[in-house]
Amino acid sequence: MSEQKTVRDIMSKNIVSIEQNKTALEAARLMTERSISSLIVHADDESAIGILTERDFLSKVCSKDLQASNIKIADIMSRIEISAQPNTPIEVAVQRMINNKIRRLPVMESGKVVGIITVTDMAKALRKTLLIDGVLSALSEV
Repeated sequence: MSEQKTVRDIMSKNIVSIEQNKTALEAARLMTERSISSLIVHADDESAIGILTERDFLSKVCSKDLQASNIKIADIMSRIEISAQPNTPIEVAVQRMINNKIRRLPVMESGKVVGIITVTDMAKALRKTLLIDGVLSALSEV
């Protein structure tokens, strides 16, 4: 029997963050430059306070025809209300994401964001598990 996988096993550790007082335009440029779909937003004291996603841009800037250079990130970000710890079982993280209808879950340790788990990370982990199970099943039939 395999040991239970945790968030640490599949989370993305390369976190890109931005200060809350920057503009939506600066955030959009950073996300485009890094080819990412979200940013962790931090306060002046470097504590993580929110997450800014492509969906935030669509619903809070584009759909209202607002000028991105005039919008502060603090005004359009989503506050971090739900998170996981690195040792949280993947099944628990999945349930939190489903229950809260979110696609990204910050991973916190000692009050700092140390990673993020996304729907894509989960799909990759599931694919890997299915492939391994398939190989093991095929080997057991030999």
